[in-house]
Amino acid sequence: MKDAHGRPVTGRVSARKFAVLAVPAFAGTAALAIALANGALAASFAVSGQQFKVSASSLKGDGFAQYGGVDANARGELLPVAVTAIKKAELNDLCQSVVTKLPVLGNISLNLTAGKGGKPVEATNLYVDATQLSGNAAFNNIEIGRDASTLDKGPAEAQGMQDAFAQQADDVNITDLKQTAWATNAGTFKLSGLSMKISKGKKECF
Repeated sequence: MKDAHGRPVTGRVSARKFAVLAVPAFAGTAALAIALANGALAASFAVSGQQFKVSASSLKGDGFAQYGGVDANARGELLPVAVTAIKKAELNDLCQSVVTKLPVLGNISLNLTAGKGGKPVEATNLYVDATQLSGNAAFNNIEIGRDASTLDKGPAEAQGMQDAFAQQADDVNITDLKQTAWATNAGTFKLSGLSMKISKGKKECF
């Protein structure tokens, strides 16, 4: 490109063109800030850089809500999640696993089990920020497609962004539960028969 005098022009962007290019980026940042301030931010802490796996032979929950959210790690990276929130939950045959790859040693697995022998794990105000969930589920009085900002069947703080998709139910029963998550938090978490083991190699719940 040359100017009116025939001289080459390099590295120049007009103020008007810059504004056109910059507005979408600024708007995206502003929208994200607003979203995080209005319920999109899921976990109340910086999550680690590793997802973990959780399985259970059954989960019984009273007061179920599910909506989209965003976790953030210590680097400030944003991680989209599906938040499952339950007022009161009981889980049988709970297993939790995470695999860490270390220099020289290779894979190291941490496995936690609880809720075996007929005495379930009990949790209140349970939140799971998951990226994958499977199992056989049954719901009572489910509402699918409800605005995430109006949820009222789950824990008191279990609400997402306005206009965002969500669902809720009076209760939920899931068998053969398998999920992969970035974070879990709960008001109370009682693990009967807790056992934790660390071993070499890759040993996961599923």
